Formats: sequence, C-alpha cells, structure tokens
Amino acid sequence: MSLLESKLDDMGILVPDAPVPAGSYLPYRICGNILYLSGMLCFRDGELTHTGPVGEDQTVESGYEAARISAINSLAAIRSALGEFDRVVQFLHVNGYVNAVPGFTESPNVINGASNLFAELYGKIGKHSRAVVSVSGLPLNSTVEIQVTASFR
Repeated sequence: MSLLESKLDDMGILVPDAPVPAGSYLPYRICGNILYLSGMLCFRDGELTHTGPVGEDQTVESGYEAARISAINSLAAIRSALGEFDRVVQFLHVNGYVNAVPGFTESPNVINGASNLFAELYGKIGKHSRAVVSVSGLPLNSTVEIQVTASFR
C-alpha cells in the first residue's frame, strides 16, 4: 500500500472507480508530463450527492462537502490515468465552479473542500493555483464542478 493509499485509508476515504464521461469527451488528456482532467461532479455510487445552488438548496458547508467529493472523483481519474496516485509530482491548477444564487460571494470557501483535501493528502505538492467562479447552473444541476491539472512522473 502506498503512502497516499494509507492516508486515504486512515481518513476513511474510499476512492471509487473513475467516473464515466456523461458526454462526448475524454475523462482526461495527457500531454508530455501534464495530466488534464475533465470536470468532476460530486457523484457517489452513481448519484449526485448535492444538487442545486448554494445560497438556496445548499449551504457553504454542504457545498464544501460537494467539492470534497468532486476531489475524490478527481483522485479516481488520476488513478485511472496514471495507474497510481504517487506518480503525481505537483497539483498545478484547479478550476472550481459553484452553482450559486446571484450575488453569492463565498465560492472560494466552497472550493476549499477540494483544495484542502489535495493539501491534506499530498502536502506541499497538493497546493495549487486556482480559479473559482459562481455560475447560474451546472450539468445535472450539480452544486459543484472542479477541473484539475497536475504534473506527473
């Protein structure tokens, strides 16, 4: 068991199989030593765990959990693409999209659910640059979507 798998086990996190794309696109793309993941929603066991906008159907706290689940799905895609978690050299960038009511300004706090998980698991290589935006809707009415770019060996 790798160090990262041991950390996941200690945290009680089970990484599922990588999500199947819901459209006509690839789940990831590799160019050189850069891994580009497609957007990940908050699916668990084939169902969205959180739907609807933050500020109406969801709170900042439940949005944070949705981002964390989306990050776990990103880990599943990393494992699918690279064969193992430990090949990641650096999380480079995360784009975070938060389904939110107009005027919602706490989207960074929601996407911290993903950013904090990557940092907890990977330490300094889990820290990344990031862009976060509030949007009026996401696919399947998901509360959160994240997109990860990482380098690997």
